[in-house]
Parts: sequence; structure tokens; C-alpha cells
Amino acid sequence: MPTELEDAQQSPERQMLIEAAEKGSGAKLWTYLRLSGPGWLQSAITLGGGSLAGSLYLGVLAGYSLMWLQVMAMVMGVIMLSAISYVTLSTGKRPFQAINDHINPVLGWGWAIATLVANIVWCLPQFSLGTAAVTQNLLPNMTSDTDIAIICAVMLTIAIIITWFYDSGSWGIRLYEGMLRLLVGAIVICFFGVVIKISLSGEGLPWDEIMAGFVPNLNMLSQPAATFKEALAATGGSSDFWSQMIVDMQRDVMITAVATAVGINMTFLLPYSMLRRGWDKHFRGLAVFDLSTGMAIPFIMATGCVVIASASQFHAKPAAGLLDDGSGVTAPAKMVSAYQGILQSRVSNQAGADYANLSDDEKQKLADALPEGDKRMAAMLVKRDAFNLANSLAPLIGRDFANYVFGFGVLGMALSTITILMLISGFTFCEILGLPPEGLPHRLGCMAPAIGVLGPFVWSGKAAFWLAVPTSVFGMVLLPIAYGTFFLMMNSRSILGSNLPQGGKRIFWNVLMLIALSLSAFGAGWAIWSKSQWYGVAGAAAFLGLALIVHFIRPPKPGPIATETP
Repeated sequence: MPTELEDAQQSPERQMLIEAAEKGSGAKLWTYLRLSGPGWLQSAITLGGGSLAGSLYLGVLAGYSLMWLQVMAMVMGVIMLSAISYVTLSTGKRPFQAINDHINPVLGWGWAIATLVANIVWCLPQFSLGTAAVTQNLLPNMTSDTDIAIICAVMLTIAIIITWFYDSGSWGIRLYEGMLRLLVGAIVICFFGVVIKISLSGEGLPWDEIMAGFVPNLNMLSQPAATFKEALAATGGSSDFWSQMIVDMQRDVMITAVATAVGINMTFLLPYSMLRRGWDKHFRGLAVFDLSTGMAIPFIMATGCVVIASASQFHAKPAAGLLDDGSGVTAPAKMVSAYQGILQSRVSNQAGADYANLSDDEKQKLADALPEGDKRMAAMLVKRDAFNLANSLAPLIGRDFANYVFGFGVLGMALSTITILMLISGFTFCEILGLPPEGLPHRLGCMAPAIGVLGPFVWSGKAAFWLAVPTSVFGMVLLPIAYGTFFLMMNSRSILGSNLPQGGKRIFWNVLMLIALSLSAFGAGWAIWSKSQWYGVAGAAAFLGLALIVHFIRPPKPGPIATETP
């Protein structure tokens, strides 16, 4: 019977790599491009509603000053995904069982369950975003509940068909990945085209400020963007209230941007998609290339373009139609409601304990009596959707172009993300049950996120894009589970055997992984404390305590999975 190495040497893709290496770097690059695939799956999920929402609100709240954040988050993700790809391709084993046997079953089960929960939670806003793209940009006459139900049903049907192609063998995998490449490419082109159009318009873009925004600035965690200085000064004695509101919103959006760059469910997808394609340790270089070109570059381009577009139109600018500015614009009812809610927060802060005793009319009178500076600040901070961005860009790039480019871009993001969330859920479902990731069990597992069709009805009347922010904060809390597990795997001789990195290479990987792990733990800790404080800390401590107990009481680890030297 042929060994694993002989099988790899006989595979067509393995032969392509050997021949390309002999012909030189140009041929190798072309072969890498032809064989790439799992990275594009990652790109299809990372370019979803959460990334778009994070980018939109980064621009709204911080202007161009946080251009660096999503780049940093993506670099972190590439480091950790490269680590799990190295382990998976070195061993040829599915990571879930390897973690349970060689690291800690609490971490393994925590990783799987957190992935499944994250998939279901993240799918809810995707359907909401997709229906909003259709009803607000592409087909504005479809607004009834029946119309929305039809749109959701069509989206779910398309996602199921695309996902089940993946379960049809090698041709299905190639077709599936090809469809996602087209979706990702269309998304990038849509938003890249918007920035091109803005830069060529009369207003243009401040490229010096944009380039300066790629320099990291951690002050944004504790203070508002400098461009709010004049508007805050105009609020007088209430400037502290508004400053704190801006900082709180900035923190949530920063966490969202990091959590959606590489989420915990993405860490579950990559190893299984590589094994499904038959990759082994000879494909480790291709895996890193695939992540860099198929995931990182499209993500950085698309999200950077959304930040630039939203900052140019919304940052430190009151939303049109909320103030008596003579613009003649009528603000949407949803935005007016959000604006009044912000003013009521200001009134509540001013009235203190007496606020609860006031009637609705008295609360409204106090809101109407607030100084102009407060009203202007509230109009700046009101939550926008990408569809507001499309409308604001209409005078610059044309109403039809703005509506269709944002409509198709957002719908493409929603569909690609739903499809990938379904695929990951199928893998996770099979792993939990100890079944091969194929056939009927995999297809049934893919249906778990279908509950997301309720999103447009559960969150009706709210800013669809802001809903991706709390779900992403939840995802950020879970991310260190995966990152910490991968760090332990890359340092486990029990798993890697003689494939364990040595010398300078091991130091290099550990430094990079420790940086990524530390940053993810910092973001998760911040999210836990800001949302649940001691309850969240107690939950995290209980999880870590259980992992430590199991570590010390479990039986001895089995022998190494991988023994052959690279």
C-alpha cells in the first residue's frame, strides 16, 4: 500500500508544484495562483456584513485615523491561520481530535462549540443586510413583510445550492470556490470603484491624511478623534458626556473591526478546507501565499475603501435632515428615531435620578430645549447604514451608480458570508458527532445558521449595519480560545514530532504568535469588561479553571502525530 508521502508525490497538484519550482519563481507564482482556494474561502467570510459595518463606523467615528486597525487585525489573523495550517498540513489530521488528544479537550470542545454559536449569531445580521440591500437600493418597491420573506427565502435557497456544491466532490469544490472568487472580486471592485469616483470628483480626497491614518494610534481607545474637538467645544459643559459616548462607540467599533477581520469560525474552516483539497505538508508555502493573496489583500482593499468613503461623507458631519440646515432633505424615520434616542440619553444624563419620573412629553420638551451644540453632536453620532452612504455619494458619483454599486456589493457580502457560515457549521457539526465531513450529516449541519432568516424580522426598524457590531463584540470574546490553542499546538512535540520548528524559526513564530495572542486577549478582555464586567470575568475564569483541572487529571498523551522531518 502506498504511503502518505507517495500519495502526495503522485497527486497532480503536487507534481505541478515540483515542476513549477524547477522552472523558477515566475512559474511558481503562476502555479500558486492556480492552486489557491482555501484563502478565498476565508476572504468570502471576512468580507461580510461585520467587516462592512466595522469599516463604515470606523470612518464615521474616527475619520481616516484608524486606517491602520484593520490592516493590523488582518496581519494577526494571517499569522495565526498560518500556524494552524502548518500544524494541519504537517500532520494531515483534523485539528479538533488532535487538540482533544494532545492539548486539552476543554479547549477543543470550547473551540468547536464557540464556532457553532458564532456562526448562528453572525448569520442573523447577514440576512438583515441582504434584504436591506434589495429593499433600499436594488428593488426599493419591495418593502412589505411578504416581500422581505420572499427575499430571505431566495437568499437562503441560493446559499444552500452553492454550499451543497461543495459536498459534490472535487468538481463541486472547484465550482464553489470559483463562485466565491467571483463574489469577492465583485465586492472589491464595487468599493474600489467608489473611491476612484470620489477621488476624481470635484471634492477629491485628502490622500495625505489617508496615508497618515496607517500609522497606529492607540489614543483612540481613550479619547475622541481630534476632528471632533471643535464640535465638542461647542457643547460647553456637556462635552464630557459626548466625549465618553464617542469613546464608547469607538471602542465597540474597533473591537468589531478586529473581530471581523479573522473570527473564530474562520479558524475552524481553514484546516478542513485544506484537507478536503488533499493538501499536505508540501503545500505549506502555498498555504501562506493563499492566505496573503486570497484573504488579506481583498480584505484590506475593500474595507479600506469603505473607511475612506464613509469618512469623506460622514465624519464630524451632522446627518442631513436632522437639523434645521436648509438642506431640504427629509431624514428617514429610522434615523430620526435614533437621533431622538441620542438626545434622550443626553436628557437622562442631565436630569439624573429624576428622569424616570418625567412624562414622555416632559422628556421631549427637555430634548427640544437642548442647546444647538448638543443637537449638532447627536446628529453627527447618529448611526448610518451603507445605504445612507450610497445616498450621500449620489451627487458625486451618480444616484444610479451609487445605489447599484452599494446594493450589489452589500448583497454579495451577505450571500458569501451566509454561504461560508453554513459550510463551517457543517464541518463543526460533523466534528462534534465524530463523523466524516461529508454526505447527509454535513449537509444537515450546514442548515444550522438558517435561523438567520429571522434577522430582518427580529431587528426590524433598527440600523441594520449597527447590528453587526454587538455580534462581532461577542465574536471577539471567543477569539482567544482559538489563538491560544494554536499557540500551544505550534509548540507541541506530541503533535508535531520532528516537524516542530527549531532554533530561530521557532523563536520567530513564537514572537509573532504571542503578539497576536496578546492583542486578541486584550480586545476580548476589554469587550468582556465593558459589556458584563465581573460576570464576564467570572465566566472567563471558570473556563480557564476547567481547562487547567482537565490538564492535570487527564491520562497521558498519545505519541506524536507527525514524525517525519520536513
